[in-house]
Amino acid sequence: MSLGTLRPEQVSVLAMRDTGVAPEAEVTRDLVRRGLVVAPVLVALAFAVRGADGAWSAGYALGVVLANFVVAASLITLTARVSYAVMMAAVLFGYLGRLALVCAAVFAVRTAAWADLPTLGITLIVTHLGLLFWESRAVSMSLAFPGLRPGRPDRGAAA
Repeated sequence: MSLGTLRPEQVSVLAMRDTGVAPEAEVTRDLVRRGLVVAPVLVALAFAVRGADGAWSAGYALGVVLANFVVAASLITLTARVSYAVMMAAVLFGYLGRLALVCAAVFAVRTAAWADLPTLGITLIVTHLGLLFWESRAVSMSLAFPGLRPGRPDRGAAA
């Protein structure tokens, strides 16, 4: 018996899967685009405050942050197609794994000559939170338009 012939009350939520569009991929693409827009500003600011080592550290931290967001969205997109139970496990354990990878990325460069740990740490925290808050303004919170909010017509245009 296939899932298509079962009544809704006969199908476990954990056995269901998502085969539709992946709004998390769209949101992450937009988030990475925003990160690349602010990258020169962050690197220049770090250079002005902490010198060349600060600029290298800020660039490295920004790369870690953007990679973290891409991996998170990829995990959700890929596992949602398998089942929601697998997706929930991937989100939980993926968070722990990604947190460990961020720690490992910092640990790997802590003794490098170019690494400025205060700049690296501040950039990691500020860019994670800053990009998430900035992106939250563009995300649609409705089931009609999952993902990014649809573009609004110009306010000055005639109706």
